[in-house]
Amino acid sequence: MDARQIDCRRRGVIAALALLAAGLAGCSSMPSMPSLSSLMGSSTSKPAAAGDASAAYVPPPNFECPGVSIRQGAGTFSVSANPAEPTALNLRYQVGIGTTARECHLVGGVVTMKVGVQGRVILGPAGAPGQIDVPLRFAVVQEGVEPKTIMTKLQVFSISIPPNDNNVPFTHVEDELTFPMPQGAAIDYYVVYVGFDPLGAADVSKKKPSPRRPARQRRGAT
Repeated sequence: MDARQIDCRRRGVIAALALLAAGLAGCSSMPSMPSLSSLMGSSTSKPAAAGDASAAYVPPPNFECPGVSIRQGAGTFSVSANPAEPTALNLRYQVGIGTTARECHLVGGVVTMKVGVQGRVILGPAGAPGQIDVPLRFAVVQEGVEPKTIMTKLQVFSISIPPNDNNVPFTHVEDELTFPMPQGAAIDYYVVYVGFDPLGAADVSKKKPSPRRPARQRRGAT
């Protein structure tokens, strides 16, 4: 590969990453995906269904579904073909979060949140069609002088990259984030943080037990 080809590929990567940044600036720049509101139904709290045994629970006044925020420094996720020396030319792909939405249900003193995330995958020069795994962490935090983590959940989902497409949108909806309804107005200080967590996913993989090898048959056994 001569210097001109290398320069062209480098400029192509820069242009692709610039497109990712522009695509993540707002949901209006992602017209190829269904709106999160159509998938979520609503971004406000919903009371228990009529007739439910726990519907007698009275929610606090002015109950608002906690907002969703992209955790600082965790809004993009890049994978390089050479992790020891990542460069623009050995970039395999970069994933970014563009917009979020949420919906709450309150039943019997337990809040169940549905959180939706939309974003894009940009393939780099070292990338190829196929399936990639994306580690996304959701954390419900009570903000304050000393922030308190209420619950956290790591979800690894797959995105398929078709041939001849280096700019792929994705949508992921996590519908089972549950936590007890706090007393008083404490819910007003709750925030759901969303961000990529490749280190957390690696730790989970290390803790998984290795598959047991089948026992060898004894010699001479029939």
